[in-house]
Amino acid sequence: MIINTGQRTDIPAFYPKWLAGRLKEGFVCVRNPFNPVRVSKYILDPKVVDVIGFCSKNLAPFFPYMSLLKDYGQFWYVTITSYGRDIEPMVPDKHRILEDFKALSSMVGKQRIGWRYDPILVNDVYTVSYHLRAFEQMASALDGYTNIVVISFIDLYEKVKRNFPEIGSVSRKDRHFLGKEIISIAGSHNMIVKPCGEGTYLEQYGADCSGCMTVSDYERAIGRHLTVPARKPARKECICYLSGDIGAYDTCGHLCRYCYANNDYEAVRRNMKLHDPDSPFLTGGFREGDIITQPEQKSWIDNQISLFELQSGGLT
Repeated sequence: MIINTGQRTDIPAFYPKWLAGRLKEGFVCVRNPFNPVRVSKYILDPKVVDVIGFCSKNLAPFFPYMSLLKDYGQFWYVTITSYGRDIEPMVPDKHRILEDFKALSSMVGKQRIGWRYDPILVNDVYTVSYHLRAFEQMASALDGYTNIVVISFIDLYEKVKRNFPEIGSVSRKDRHFLGKEIISIAGSHNMIVKPCGEGTYLEQYGADCSGCMTVSDYERAIGRHLTVPARKPARKECICYLSGDIGAYDTCGHLCRYCYANNDYEAVRRNMKLHDPDSPFLTGGFREGDIITQPEQKSWIDNQISLFELQSGGLT
């Protein structure tokens, strides 16, 4: 099966010791955000967990624990944008994150890491030309360290409108122009652009619109074919394969103004205070009345040699 860590918070940045403890102890408990009495207990064992998917804006805190992942398949997305602290108040210096990206790529291999330059917003400071200059600089720095870059344009969810009321959507004209130019720049640095939740309109410029975190991405990362059960998309625009997320909403301390996973910044501060690195839960612990279930877990790897494995150079 696949375990995800990054749709609800940034675990490598803020909770690395906790994740290391969960990997050592071999299980994690996740409270259902929509029905809090329901708790899923996931076994963390490479015999049943084929891949762990990560999304982070700050990798370095987890570097001391990378050896705990040696028996797991892994796939990383690292978000590096051009925004300052007016948009991303607590994200570390981007030059440092670029260096950390290269370090992680050297550790795990460039087929197991992708860059996210998203979401893209346009205003008087972060203009179209600003984005193109910044993207060129970052793409040049990451040339040779990944083959994937994900882009998306800001979605105005209710949470986003509440926390970032002055921002507007990106016009159709700017989406097409930025998309086309970014795809060209990425191509010159040996990267394919994978739009996130943008439909297929960027295909005409050379984008891969099949999804940004797909089964094929996981397969390429681990060099194995996966036979996966059907999954309902997280939202109608999303065609990615997401399952078994062990994070929690309202726990990401980056406090990015465009974030869809943080509803209330005060709730984030409260929840981060409830974090116990020794707890099976990311925040808090067991409660009276909890209904604990253990989802069915098994390996999805097809161990027979397949056309995919032959095309990718054999088993690794």
